[in-house]
Amino acid sequence: MNDNKTERLGTAPVGKLFLSLAAPAVAAQVINLLYNLVDRMYIGHIEEVGKLALTGVGVCLPIIMIISAFAALGGMGGAPRASICLGKGDKEGAEKILGNCFTLLLILSILLTAVFLLFAEPLLLLFGASENTIGFALEYMNIYTAGTLFVQMTLGLNNFISAQGFTTTSMLTVLIGAISNIILDPIFIFTFNMGVKGAALATIISQAISMVWILLFLTGKKTNLRLKTSAMRINPKVLMPCIALGLSPFIMNSTESLIAVCFNSSLLKYGGDLAVGTMTILTSLMQFSLMPLTGLTQGAQPIVSYNYGANNVERVKRAFFLLLIVCTSYSTLLWAGVQLFPQAFILIFNSDPELVAFASNAVRIYMLVNCIFGIQIACQQTFVALGNAKYSLFLALLRKVFLLIPLIYIMPALFPADKTTAIFAAEPIADFLAVVVTASLFTWQFRKVLREMRSGSIKRDTDGPSPITAG
Repeated sequence: MNDNKTERLGTAPVGKLFLSLAAPAVAAQVINLLYNLVDRMYIGHIEEVGKLALTGVGVCLPIIMIISAFAALGGMGGAPRASICLGKGDKEGAEKILGNCFTLLLILSILLTAVFLLFAEPLLLLFGASENTIGFALEYMNIYTAGTLFVQMTLGLNNFISAQGFTTTSMLTVLIGAISNIILDPIFIFTFNMGVKGAALATIISQAISMVWILLFLTGKKTNLRLKTSAMRINPKVLMPCIALGLSPFIMNSTESLIAVCFNSSLLKYGGDLAVGTMTILTSLMQFSLMPLTGLTQGAQPIVSYNYGANNVERVKRAFFLLLIVCTSYSTLLWAGVQLFPQAFILIFNSDPELVAFASNAVRIYMLVNCIFGIQIACQQTFVALGNAKYSLFLALLRKVFLLIPLIYIMPALFPADKTTAIFAAEPIADFLAVVVTASLFTWQFRKVLREMRSGSIKRDTDGPSPITAG
């Protein structure tokens, strides 16, 4: 057992603890970023067909995002609640959450595999595939979908490893899969001449290896929370609060899919395959922003959740402000790099002169206010860490559903002279408005939570409704 590993969440200095948890979590996300991008990097450089193949794989991204979103529903919804239980000293309750979320991920995997195998072609056409790219999209998607179980288990259960403070082990999960993918990709794509099929096959084999690693850890002797068959029977009182909390990261991921559909369909209409290919690259570059920020929040989440459960006000407060400073610093650095050297980022994916020139202008517009995006992520994910389902859900909907999607269709009407540029401009406008609302709402609610913690009036019932959603 590693009870001391978990207990240090409430005793070790917050700064050093955050660094020790965030460093491997960020490393895991950077590795995971390479994991996700390496396929596109290799595919974009396939001789003669690289540009079209890249666009074809790009229209698969909405389905990939949906699969990831359902993994977040179980994993990111259950892990903070398990941490809160550990903070209260309720290890049995935390293991029940783990077991129920495992069963949920298993059921979702079966359903998603069936749906996407049956309806792959019409969905891909809806998501922006053209007659030039649908063949590449189907080749990639049919193989990737067959590995949905591996993706769900790897992405979902790894959260329960980091939630205990085992962020190095969590990093190794991603590292093992990423190295496997980087090795297998060129073998399958080029040596075996499998093209995009080879990229998909390399990905699901790598995810399967990562899944085996996770299951061995969660059923072994080193873990504090053990995956037990006795805890896998669905209990609505255990599972439903996890699903409620998981709705926020689920919507964050699934609406990325919806946004990709809206962007691709609009860009295909006004800019053709070149604009859709550019969007594939911009989506990939946005992951440069999101995934390291996600790693930082994963480093802070166990600290915030555990100390919230233990009613340690000052540690919760210090952990959040440290997260806010680091997230904002990173997003500002990336923003500066993109604005100063846009071509360097585009060339990672493709060297076609026409695509590079078009995408270099588009990325400056698309990521115009990325410098303040760290504020959005830090505040939104702290709501999740505190078990606040209501506000985290609202903020997840705000930026993408209430702001960005309408703007994608409104902007071309407002600026008809250059409709493709207008579509790209929808992103920074939505980002700015979302950050203003998020920062204001979080400041008000976080102060309220700290006051209630100090007065002892807050109730932490991890088996019932979210404890701080009242008011």
